Amino acid sequence: MKGGKSKADTSKKSDAKLSTKRKGVEKATKTAKKVKAGKDPNKPKRPPSAFFVFMEEFRKQFKEKNPNNKLVSVVGKAGGDKWKSLSEAEKAPYVARANKLKSEYTKNIAAYNNKMSEGPHNRADEEEESDKSKSEVNDEDEEGSEEEEEEEE
Repeated sequence: MKGGKSKADTSKKSDAKLSTKRKGVEKATKTAKKVKAGKDPNKPKRPPSAFFVFMEEFRKQFKEKNPNNKLVSVVGKAGGDKWKSLSEAEKAPYVARANKLKSEYTKNIAAYNNKMSEGPHNRADEEEESDKSKSEVNDEDEEGSEEEEEEEE
């Protein structure tokens, strides 16, 4: 019976060693950072929600009433409280403006996506231009080689 226990103990120890090795491998893979694709500066920005449309106006009013306030958090907190206290009828103009901005955004993003889908055709043109610039470089190299030949003679 003692022999049976010792075999079980040794198998547990080997399992523990394997598990620590596996953990080390997992940590190595977790520490590797994923590289994000760069953001396109030409992509249209998302439209503000009704609350943020309201906050644009509210910030101006709050600043006029409290010119000595330097804290952004106070303005945000006051704006949030005011927004919560507004009725649906009072929120309606902000919601309507936000919907208008959203419809403009959908048109802009559709145009942007169409432009991006046509990108491979534009890239071929860019490659042709880059080939032209390469030929200019080659011309310069040829000129340099002619000068070297003259110096040798």
